[in-house]
Amino acid sequence: MPHVDPAAAGGYGWWQGFLIAPVMYSAWASPFELAVERAASLPLLAMDLAVDALFALDIAASFLLPCLKRKGSSSTTDDLPVADRNKESAAVTHLTRRPWLLDVASTIPFQVIYHLAGGRATAAWSSPCRVLSLLRLWRLQRVSDLFAALEKDIRVNYFWTRLVKLVGVMLFAVHAAACVHLWMAAHYGGSKDRTWLGRGFETRSVWAGYTRAVYWSVATLTTVGYGDLHPVNPFEMTFAVFYVLFNMGLGSYIVGNMTNLVVQGATAALSLRDTLQGLNMFGAVNRLPEALTEKMAASAELSFDTAEQHLHQQQILSELPRAVRAGIAQHLFRDTVEGAYLFRGVTDGLVADLVADMTAQYFPPKADIIQRSETPTDCYVIVSGSVDVLTTADDGTETVVMRAGPRGMAGEIGVVLNIPQPFTVRCRRLTQVVRVTQSHLLRAVRPHTADGDRVFCNFVRHLESPMFQVAREEAPSFKQILDRVQASAAASSSVASRSDIMFDVEGQEEDDHSMLPRRELKRVVIHQQFANAAGKLVRLPDTLQELMRVAAAMFGTAARTVLTVDGAEVDDIRALRDGDHLFLC
Repeated sequence: MPHVDPAAAGGYGWWQGFLIAPVMYSAWASPFELAVERAASLPLLAMDLAVDALFALDIAASFLLPCLKRKGSSSTTDDLPVADRNKESAAVTHLTRRPWLLDVASTIPFQVIYHLAGGRATAAWSSPCRVLSLLRLWRLQRVSDLFAALEKDIRVNYFWTRLVKLVGVMLFAVHAAACVHLWMAAHYGGSKDRTWLGRGFETRSVWAGYTRAVYWSVATLTTVGYGDLHPVNPFEMTFAVFYVLFNMGLGSYIVGNMTNLVVQGATAALSLRDTLQGLNMFGAVNRLPEALTEKMAASAELSFDTAEQHLHQQQILSELPRAVRAGIAQHLFRDTVEGAYLFRGVTDGLVADLVADMTAQYFPPKADIIQRSETPTDCYVIVSGSVDVLTTADDGTETVVMRAGPRGMAGEIGVVLNIPQPFTVRCRRLTQVVRVTQSHLLRAVRPHTADGDRVFCNFVRHLESPMFQVAREEAPSFKQILDRVQASAAASSSVASRSDIMFDVEGQEEDDHSMLPRRELKRVVIHQQFANAAGKLVRLPDTLQELMRVAAAMFGTAARTVLTVDGAEVDDIRALRDGDHLFLC
């Protein structure tokens, strides 16, 4: 194959497609003209010359086009982009490859040379030219490359591409076998009665003999074997043996590929049926409620449908590098996350951190995304569809307290406050969501102090909005949650401390640990200045004043300044880390 890039050579792409027709002609004519010398008539020889000229022109173009492009450019080779330099060296690369010699050899008109020299007594050297004309079959590699490209092209139906390829392989095998059998009959040295065509076939029409040969080849390939045509002499029998053995492999290849093409479409459906049957058996054995079994079946069907429609999105993404996955997630979900109330007004850095590790999920209608009182491990941002937020009374009745659509959120109350989920969130129709784990949310917010303040303010403002009016009336537990959050927010003296309330609220009673999480425990070692005694390991309090009171109680001396090991004075207790050594003076 020539090494010219279609993009660099302008119309070279359609030229390659046009050459497929001459390739098919060469595949038919080369063995046919070798088998029957009389078949090489003047029209066929003229056609051979025209086809050889086309491929000679193609080889010349593969060298000249890069050179002409280089000549028309004033840039030096070093100044050209890497891609252009590669295109320039295409001709040199082509020259150094062995197939280039076969490309050139296949354009030599050996059949014409044989017929021009055939009437001369000194032209015995021309007899091998007929066999050398089979070099034109080398052009079939173009067809192989074409089908290899079409099989990878998603714009072309894979089933029909494979089907056409298999039919083409079978037709070429039939044609080649027919031509070999004709050649053996025509060149048999004994009596022509000892050939499968019998006496007198040399005077019959060329096309009549070719038709009978194709008929025998098809009958043998399909293992029909009518018996009206059969090998007679030992040479024909030997060829028939090898042809039948070859047909066994070819038939297995064709039948196997056709079976795979037909079964491939039904495999997914059969897998779904097996899954649904297994779910029904599981529900029956464990005596699950019928409604729960139906939800399991709906989830399985949804997984099947989304896998068909979205090409196994998660599997594809999992095989890509993390940077590529993050870029895809930014393109797919960034606008949705920015539109969610919790993240309005935050910086692009926080949004990028959140979106980078988000995963998409689908839920069928009536499926519970979140169940009341479950552990708050994840929250969700709705991409498409809608959900109902439900509260459950003591008698088990459910009441819709609000609805959420695209860019709405579900489960954020439990995740932010680290409490059991106060509501059940149920899909109204097919819903796509992106999942944000609690640990991922905390890791993303904590380094961004200002963004953490904004997230907490958005959260409090949302809980106070009219959307939760029904929730405040129907769910006393939610009203208790809201009162505690409002009290904590009102107690904070600055905006900077509001983000601490979201993740590090202190001062709760022991039985309130599930309502708001405590701050991560920090321990420090305090030393009395100029004292050689061992330090005291203490829990880091909330303020410097309290830390000094603790030190005064332990050392019996009042302290007014806190220093680090490096001698820096501590002004903000939040700057200290777990395990720091402090000196009080």
